[in-house]
Amino acid sequence: MATEGGGKEMNEIKTQFTTREGLYKLLPHSEYSRPNRVPFNSQGSNPVRVSFVNLNDQSGNGDRLCFNVGRELYFYIYKGVRKAADLSKPIDKRIYKGTQPTCHDFNHLTATAESVSLLVGFSAGQVQLIDPIKKETSKLFNEERLIDKSRVTCVKWVPGSENLFLVAHSSGNMYLYNVEHTCGTTAPHYQLLKQGESFAVHTCKSKSTRNPLLKWTVGEGSLNEFAFSPDGKFLACVSQDGFLRVFNFDSVELHGTMKSYFGGLLCVCWSPDGKYIVTGGEDDLVTVWSFVDCRVIARGHGHKSWVSVVAFDPYTTSVEESDPMEFSGSDEDFQDLLHFGRDRANSTQSRLSKRNSTDSRPVSVTYRFGSVGQDTQLCLWDLTEDILFPHQPLSRARTHTNVMNATSPPAGSGGTNPGSNGNSITMPGNSVPPPLPRSNSLPHSAVSNAGSKSSVLDGAIASGVSKFATLSLHDRKERHHDKDHKRNHSMGHISSKSSDKLNLVTKTKTDPAKTLGTSLCPRMEDVPLLEPLICKKIAHERLTVLIFLEDCIVTACQEGFICTWARPGKVGLLSSQNQANSPSGTVV
Repeated sequence: MATEGGGKEMNEIKTQFTTREGLYKLLPHSEYSRPNRVPFNSQGSNPVRVSFVNLNDQSGNGDRLCFNVGRELYFYIYKGVRKAADLSKPIDKRIYKGTQPTCHDFNHLTATAESVSLLVGFSAGQVQLIDPIKKETSKLFNEERLIDKSRVTCVKWVPGSENLFLVAHSSGNMYLYNVEHTCGTTAPHYQLLKQGESFAVHTCKSKSTRNPLLKWTVGEGSLNEFAFSPDGKFLACVSQDGFLRVFNFDSVELHGTMKSYFGGLLCVCWSPDGKYIVTGGEDDLVTVWSFVDCRVIARGHGHKSWVSVVAFDPYTTSVEESDPMEFSGSDEDFQDLLHFGRDRANSTQSRLSKRNSTDSRPVSVTYRFGSVGQDTQLCLWDLTEDILFPHQPLSRARTHTNVMNATSPPAGSGGTNPGSNGNSITMPGNSVPPPLPRSNSLPHSAVSNAGSKSSVLDGAIASGVSKFATLSLHDRKERHHDKDHKRNHSMGHISSKSSDKLNLVTKTKTDPAKTLGTSLCPRMEDVPLLEPLICKKIAHERLTVLIFLEDCIVTACQEGFICTWARPGKVGLLSSQNQANSPSGTVV
């Protein structure tokens, strides 16, 4: 495990670290925070969060940054590694009374240089739609707290939609809203739409269309975070009951589940190609779950406390060629090889598909992800070929050349799963030096395959779901409502009769002791144990943000400091003139 030494070094804050790509360096003059830097009670406040949006303006500096600290919300031009931060000139600043902002999300689809839609969730349960460029407040949802009185834990725009957004609460409920609709003046009445093991979905019963369109009740305890798959078709949720649940969002079907080693799950993210999901939580572990096989494929141990954020780094994910002339013979593969050197980013998607369709292993992929936690440490991890293909032993020669590379799921599984049809996204790639002849994993002897995929073909979508799809998803751009979705077994079918009762969830509480050792939660010795590439203490307070951008990594801690870490070779972009400026960041 890549931990720090003992004694004084343990408490030393790191300002740089080195991986095989090179040196990552903290840029102190690119730090954002509250302008007056007056200390606030970080222990009693909601987590500091950061949201980014790019306005695609002509200046070449279209990045905008939003963050919350205590009762305050700030909106700045983000200058990244190029110029020092100017804390004296927020574009918008808001201070709230009686409630605190807890999370926020920009609508990237509608953002322009003149207008941007920002959703903000609050500790008392409300959701606000604001435009920090026009400095307008458009709408307030759940204003009277008739829909849900609990804290908003996560809010996100539905991918590809200008109007739909999803809100999760600490009550364990999620709600689908449309910005064009209003909320009623009385508490909503619900009708059961679909029910399964530990989840239920209700529609809102009213004479006229009103918010919320849907109410999801998921698991037990707080619903801590959710994340849409890269293609927007699937939704991964993590809850305080320790379960990851992955749903087909349109058909409201449960695709698969996973249980934490112990405690609640706090964070979740998807790999850029939608093949893997990583979670973190109160077991101090990061857990890698295969979307295709619906099983845990690895755990990572490096944190000394709860893991608060996990995120994939699409810019360090690399595609490497074992043999430049090795291809299956199709015209598409041949064009792949021709374009590889010229436009690596645009060929990543098709090359990932090629990796899935052949046993000859011409292409290998390294998945990089990171995690931050309450232990104030940043960990970086690599998903490697020896982890993803434990049953395909490599020769000694290949082990030394490819042991640091990871790949998509094994041949035969790709192309037939619901997440592999066009859900890969183009990933800008960086040229990475040859991997070190050392694995970053501690593989164990056996890997449980008890959770191997046994998917079945869905029949026609239920009439209620079909109605929901036409009512609420009509504005989603370029949506394809296929009826041939596949799903994994959903831990047993519906076991109680349908009812209009609120919060109707199958009450078969899973005993954690009974899940340990099963495919839901394999024992530690049954799956490979990842070792972090780096594990560095980078803050005094618990870390709450980790975002990978093209030329930097952004972290934030509960003190309210948003830090920029320049990627290797990017630190020189911050001119000496800017570095000479005061911490207030006034740029000449």
